[in-house]
Amino acid sequence: MTEVNRRTVLAGTATALAAGTGTAFAQGAPAPTAGAQGTPPAPGQGAAAAVSTAPASRPSSQVPSVYRYKVGDVVVTAISDGMRVMPLSDTLVRNQPKEAVNAALKSAFLPENQIPISFTVLLLNIGGRQVLVDTGNGGKPGPVGLVNGSLTDLGIDPAAIDQVVISHFHGDHINGLLTADGAPAFPKAQLMVPEREWAFWMDEGQMSRAPEGLKGAFANVRRVFKPFEGKVERYGWDKELAPGLVAVGTPGHTPGHTSYTLASGSDGLFIQSDITNLPALFVRNPGWHAMFDMDPAAAEAVRRKTFDQLSADRMLVAGYHFPFPGAAYLEKDGDGYRYVPTYWRPVL
Repeated sequence: MTEVNRRTVLAGTATALAAGTGTAFAQGAPAPTAGAQGTPPAPGQGAAAAVSTAPASRPSSQVPSVYRYKVGDVVVTAISDGMRVMPLSDTLVRNQPKEAVNAALKSAFLPENQIPISFTVLLLNIGGRQVLVDTGNGGKPGPVGLVNGSLTDLGIDPAAIDQVVISHFHGDHINGLLTADGAPAFPKAQLMVPEREWAFWMDEGQMSRAPEGLKGAFANVRRVFKPFEGKVERYGWDKELAPGLVAVGTPGHTPGHTSYTLASGSDGLFIQSDITNLPALFVRNPGWHAMFDMDPAAAEAVRRKTFDQLSADRMLVAGYHFPFPGAAYLEKDGDGYRYVPTYWRPVL
């Protein structure tokens, strides 16, 4: 019996290509037609006549990434704002050596020495109202900043967004409030922010005492919210922001960091915002302290308490930095948790 491993698969592929079959997947498979490449045969022509000799174009990016699922009567639309890949620094995990982080990446079949960070914004259709939870990175579309383009692809005018709810004031969550030229991206939306987050970032004393590396974040908050002076509604924790959407205080990542419970009928979703980042590192190892957390000890305590409850309740969790579409279940597993992505469904 032939052992199936990476070496034998690659050898089989090379043999098949050398033999001129063009594929190692099946013997006798029909040659691909133009229709198989996404272009149907010309009217009145058979498949054989439609085979193109032109080289196929090589895609370099994904199609717009949007995924819908339901929580009771609420339609949740997960919209990818893209992904950044950053080099693994020595300080990404404050209380672990780089070698341990690389070992965790390798165990999750991720490349070592680099960190993929996904960004997923949620659009909630609640009782006919369009509620956006966070806004993405904003700016000109590139590897990130894709939310507005995807809304257009969905046929949704940004002016049709009724409400924007912000979880905290890091740039990847608030910068999308503005267009690339600095105008409000959702001009008719009610803008709601956590009152504790607002109190911290708008405090001149906090800004003056902030370390040099954090002063830019204070300046960015002021830049983003300047066009909304007098129009920002501040909410407290435990407040219902839309029917079934309740703010939950989860400080640590930032002083006013907020998550949400969404309940509709017998269904529920916990929108964890940034309680944790890359699951392969911080869901599996809740005691690891990410450099993004302003109060690492508080962030760990919130993470463990919240994830213990979500695991016990078997509740669906949406994570802003989880791999797209960012919805999963968390199962208690020793000192950490097992990350179980939601199963993709073609219909709502």
